[in-house]
Amino acid sequence: MGAVFADFSNPKKRIFIGYLLLTVLIALIWLVAVRRSSIRAALREVFDRKVLFSASSKADYKIFVINRVFTMFISPLLVSQLAIATALYYALHEIDFLQRGLFADTPQGVIVALFTVTIFLVDDFTKYLVHRWMHRWPLLWAVHKVHHSAETMTPITVYRVHPLEGILYGLRAAVAQGTTMAAFLFFFGNAVDLYTVIGVNILSFVFHVTGSNLRHTHISIRYWPWLEHLLISPAQHQVHHSIAHEHHDKNFGVAFAVWDWLFGSLHLSETDRDLTFGLPPSQAHPSQLLDIYLRPFADMGRYLRRRAQRLRDTELSMRRKSDVNGKTGYSKQRL
Repeated sequence: MGAVFADFSNPKKRIFIGYLLLTVLIALIWLVAVRRSSIRAALREVFDRKVLFSASSKADYKIFVINRVFTMFISPLLVSQLAIATALYYALHEIDFLQRGLFADTPQGVIVALFTVTIFLVDDFTKYLVHRWMHRWPLLWAVHKVHHSAETMTPITVYRVHPLEGILYGLRAAVAQGTTMAAFLFFFGNAVDLYTVIGVNILSFVFHVTGSNLRHTHISIRYWPWLEHLLISPAQHQVHHSIAHEHHDKNFGVAFAVWDWLFGSLHLSETDRDLTFGLPPSQAHPSQLLDIYLRPFADMGRYLRRRAQRLRDTELSMRRKSDVNGKTGYSKQRL
């Protein structure tokens, strides 16, 4: 069971116990200092039993355990970051016009700073892209809507994902980070390293200690509008989970809002607006565990059948037009 709950003791994971404690502290400070709540009221809001023990949250906890067990078995079968980095590193040697060690004379501190920033940016941007695709492509949405079916949110909701989504994001991380590592090692040499705090990329550490877990809570912490163009606030991610029509397909970013700003999916947080989380009434709401895990396959099957039927209908329509045109042409020749 220790491996199942290992993320709570791993500083590289969002739900590391230290980050969770800071999340509680930040939430309490926000509620007392900004919202002017009493300490007692703030504690009741942070530890709201209706949220922590709702049917949706209980499903989150079960999914977390099941997915952790699944991951222990499937992870060794997936391509690793190191494998991609190694393969690409040697592939770069085969490209004649690329010069190995081109920037090897760069001061080590600069190399480490560049690598620390670049790998964080690449990782965050690819998360944005994959997240956006999961909302735009029906086959991927069938999988991703398991996450959006959460009607209450806690920090564990980040793990409310279908195993297929977990595999996709694992491959994304391997490709994004492995590619960045290979490129830096090839051009900058062996001085490549990270600036870290307790073994974590310093930028990831800052992201987590400043409240990454608040994104999946009911505590709506907003940033100044100018800052919400650059960084995703907890309130902005809660907007992303809202069922309101105007919030659909908004705020795909994880750490940075600038990707949403650049690609037209940014939505700033709103003052004093109560949000309803979950899926809109027009879509199915997976509720039982078996339904949560199997419904995506049924949805994907329906989508593929509809696509196949459309293709058949299009082909049949084209044949009919061809037959009509052929007969018309023959009649004209007879005339």
